[in-house]
Amino acid sequence: MREENDRKQRILTDKGGRMKIEIKRWDNEEVIVSGEYGSFKEAVEQNKEKLSFADLSCADLSFANLSCANLRFADLSCADLSFANLSYADLRSADLNSAIHKEPLFLPDLYSLKLLPKNTKLRYWKYMKNGKSPYYKSEYIVGKTYTCKDYSSDEYSECDRGFNVATIQWCLNDGRSADEFLQVEFKVSDIVAIPLTSHGKFRVKRMKIIKKYTRKQVLDLLKKAMETG
Repeated sequence: MREENDRKQRILTDKGGRMKIEIKRWDNEEVIVSGEYGSFKEAVEQNKEKLSFADLSCADLSFANLSCANLRFADLSCADLSFANLSYADLRSADLNSAIHKEPLFLPDLYSLKLLPKNTKLRYWKYMKNGKSPYYKSEYIVGKTYTCKDYSSDEYSECDRGFNVATIQWCLNDGRSADEFLQVEFKVSDIVAIPLTSHGKFRVKRMKIIKKYTRKQVLDLLKKAMETG
């Protein structure tokens, strides 16, 4: 049934082994890929850089080469990603709900944090603007421990309830105008969600504010780390 729906929605005509295929955006149905291909999978592989917001729901992408593909905000729900090569693909905010896979090779590097002993203490970062977190406008005091009881463990949701923390690189890039950064500490057991499409941000239910840094101080720390590497 899924393959039949796939053909009706995306394959317009069959010309002796070559098919007229269209791929649309899921949000406004704008056609972003159109042409003759040997298969839908071939159309996807040959247009990897154009797939942001693409409607690829329920598509058979098993064994597809999607390395370095731009799949940001793409709808991959229920898609068959069995043995697909997703190395270095941009999956930020992509919908992977119910996607099929034999091996979860699309998981972010941060996911390995869950394999550490539960009592392991970790230190990551938050950035602030005008003394408040940019999205929830929360204020934090150095030395204080904060706990969230109403957190979301939904890893299909990139930003949700809980304390969102991140790598320092993510904070610097997302908060390009931010000049205040908080180093926070928590245990592995405090991690409630590492979003499947995360490029550096995840959620915890408890954290302690360790220290406050300016942007210059953070950059100096990174430069020093590069020199000693």
